[in-house]
Amino acid sequence: MSTTLNIRRPFARARGARRVSGERADIGERRSARDRARRESAASDGRHTPVLASELLHALAPARGGARPGSVAIDCTFGDGGHARLVAERLGTSGTLIAIDRDPHAETRARELESEVACSVRFIRSGYAEALALLAEEGIEADAAYFDLGMSSAQLDARERGFSYSYDAPLDMRMDPGLPLSARDIVAEWDERRLAHALREYGEERHASAIAREIVRRRARAPIATTLELVDAIAAAIPAPARFAGGHPAKRSFQALRIAVNDELAQLDRALPLAWSLLRRDGVLAAISFHSLEDRRVKRFLADRARGCICPPELPVCACGKEPEAELLGRRALAPTTDEVERNPRAASARLRAAQKLVPAGGAAR
Repeated sequence: MSTTLNIRRPFARARGARRVSGERADIGERRSARDRARRESAASDGRHTPVLASELLHALAPARGGARPGSVAIDCTFGDGGHARLVAERLGTSGTLIAIDRDPHAETRARELESEVACSVRFIRSGYAEALALLAEEGIEADAAYFDLGMSSAQLDARERGFSYSYDAPLDMRMDPGLPLSARDIVAEWDERRLAHALREYGEERHASAIAREIVRRRARAPIATTLELVDAIAAAIPAPARFAGGHPAKRSFQALRIAVNDELAQLDRALPLAWSLLRRDGVLAAISFHSLEDRRVKRFLADRARGCICPPELPVCACGKEPEAELLGRRALAPTTDEVERNPRAASARLRAAQKLVPAGGAAR
């Protein structure tokens, strides 16, 4: 199901792309904006702390052609709207924020944001891959697109959604409650081999086979219907010395089930090229990830677009003609500061990567 909120003002006309003169600032120089971002974050609704907020705003700085008055920005993972609010405040009355999320809660938050900011707000309730495909069909051009991957704090804190291993709740984990598959369905129906594969591939769980075996053994006696019933099964399958060596013993398994339920990695693989295709020249694509499976995909995607000639080294002259179509904003992923992690422990595993879109010689600017 996809729903769209009304746009209060029409999209600004596509502007001719401009080249940024001089050397582009390294994203690592972001720290000077940190205090302002903290104040802006505190001025929001107080229910959500956006992760790496100052770093994201620095990546989308107006000097790079990102979020500035009159521009179009796409928030691919709106969630509770923390990043969206900060970006929207930079777009002005002639700018447009397009917010995407498949969670009904996000639609409610987008309606609230729409009444509180000066820019136009359009909300699309859908998976971000499908929504970006829709925007491509409409011919939308954007100056910035960004992802805050994984689940939102609102989803984690809503006990009845079953995302957390810390509370007893129905085993669900659907970001869109209308999805046909829940975590309970996977735990009840997938065979041992398929379960083990999901835990290993999506959770990088070393004890995947033992956990899958224990789940199958227990469900033969009685259904595993709640989060704590699943936690008990996972803990029983992991050897005692390893049970708390890397954090909560259910952390990786819960991640794996959530990814499987919501098809998160396939969504990301489809969405990255779509988001990139919507950017104008000098537009910026940024992504905040929370585990290596997401971060590797973002890193590989951006690196591929920043790579030029791919001819064998022994060729004296380039024959492929390939030129970079992206400039990486920073040589490595950015992590939260110690101060941010102290204020918001959920930020600890976050990593931000970003790149600016170039137009190779002979290429056509959007």
